Amino acid sequence: MHPDVSADIAALDATMTTVEKVLDITELARRVDELEQMAADPDLWNDQDRAQKVTSELSYVQADLRRCRELRQRVEDLPLMYELAEEARDEGDSSAVEEADAERASLREDVEAMEVKTMLSGEYDQREAVVNIRAGAGGVDAADFAEMLMRMYIRWAEKAGHKVEVYDTSYAEEAGIKSATFVVRDPYMYGTLSVEQGTHRLVRISPFDNQGRRQTSFAEVEVLPVVETVDSIEVPEHDVRVDVYRSSGPGGQSVNTTDSAVRLTHIPTGIVVTCQNEKSQLQNKVAAMKVLQAKLLERKRQEERAAMDALGAGGNASWGNQMRSYVLHPYQMVKDLRTEYEVNNPSSVLDGEIDGFIEAGIRWRMREGAEVE
Repeated sequence: MHPDVSADIAALDATMTTVEKVLDITELARRVDELEQMAADPDLWNDQDRAQKVTSELSYVQADLRRCRELRQRVEDLPLMYELAEEARDEGDSSAVEEADAERASLREDVEAMEVKTMLSGEYDQREAVVNIRAGAGGVDAADFAEMLMRMYIRWAEKAGHKVEVYDTSYAEEAGIKSATFVVRDPYMYGTLSVEQGTHRLVRISPFDNQGRRQTSFAEVEVLPVVETVDSIEVPEHDVRVDVYRSSGPGGQSVNTTDSAVRLTHIPTGIVVTCQNEKSQLQNKVAAMKVLQAKLLERKRQEERAAMDALGAGGNASWGNQMRSYVLHPYQMVKDLRTEYEVNNPSSVLDGEIDGFIEAGIRWRMREGAEVE
């Protein structure tokens, strides 16, 4: 075996060993057993929220454990694969070596993707994610871009098997959306998607400009951790004004004929949250309250971070502001302005192929945190 190949396999083995130590494979297996026992308890479904949480975590932990074991097996199989390939090459067949090289490259990508998971160790990284998207400057193009981003994230989640619940969509008059709020279910969605937070910029020939001029538009992405019962975010009833109204869809058409949509206004902060996705007013109020609590939790975290910065603790609270450009004209490129990661196929990115950006963002955040410390 060529020395470079041997060194590469040794590096993959070392990285995989680190991943296994950080994820603690023994603890993962124990947790799978524990969750399987909980899921088998017929009384579990008396509490729907808890049951969904247990089954979701079980699915996630099982997938992590299976992935680790599969990667370890592939790392161990690689030297034998090269040994057999070199024997075949000596007999005049070079295709087996090419297959081994392709497997090594594929394995490197998969091991590095698993390594990124070990970097999700923040206080709220294990949580599910609330994603808010708002159209920024750019008129109808910005509203259209906001809808493109919403579709991008939902497509990404669906391809990865994550459940998405849309809480609210506020449609713009001509095209696109003014804003949208949705939740991505599964553990570690906040840690994964939080690197997507910030201002996204689109440059293209506007389909809404009859003179075919180039237009730059912006949309804001906000990612929050879903609030759990352990969080001390209490919202007194007298601090919240509740308004109900009729749900509506694109073009103002009525979705239903009752005043089931709910708007919550947090009087002390002025934060406004709406939800119109559920069938009943009560369900919409519960969902809206979860988003309001998430926003208040994030506000609390930002205040604490600002206080720490004032004491000289460092930190870069504005890292997510201007973060990615999507250029469709005069050339084709999507580039992350923080990590320098770029792709020359915007259509695939807008169709949900954003794993490369997310992985680069998580690694960037890890490096930034190390530099601050």
